[in-house]
Amino acid sequence: MDSTSSEQIIRLNQEMLESVCQGNWQRYQTFCHCDLTCFEAETEGHLVEGLAFHRFYFPEQPEAGANPCGITVTMVRPHVRWLDENAAVLSYTRLTQRTVSGEPKTSTCCETRVWERRSGNWGLVHVHRS
Repeated sequence: MDSTSSEQIIRLNQEMLESVCQGNWQRYQTFCHCDLTCFEAETEGHLVEGLAFHRFYFPEQPEAGANPCGITVTMVRPHVRWLDENAAVLSYTRLTQRTVSGEPKTSTCCETRVWERRSGNWGLVHVHRS
C-alpha cells in the first residue's frame, strides 16, 4: 500500500485516541467495529469482545470539546503493516501525558491496533496493549 493509505490509518488512530482523551463515547464508537476484541491491562489478561467493556471508561456527558481527563496522547514511531487493501496492523509506543497533583507525568505503553475496512468504512477490530 502507498504512504497515503498508511497516513490515513495513522490519522484515524490519532483521532480515535483523542476521542478517548475527550471522553467522547459517541465519537469513539464510530472508530470501532461492534465485534472489537482486546487484550489490555484493564482486562487482566482476558480477551474481551464487544464495546460494552470500553463504555465503562467514558463519562456520561462530557462538555463539547472538553478534555475531562486532562490527558494528551502521542504515537511514537507508528508502523503500518498492510495485510491486504482492507486490513492493516498499526503498532506504536503510546506516550500518555497528564498532570498529577500539579506535576506533569508521562507514561508509556506499546499498542497494536488492527484496522479493517468493511463496506468502505475503516474500524478497529482488535487492540493489544502492554
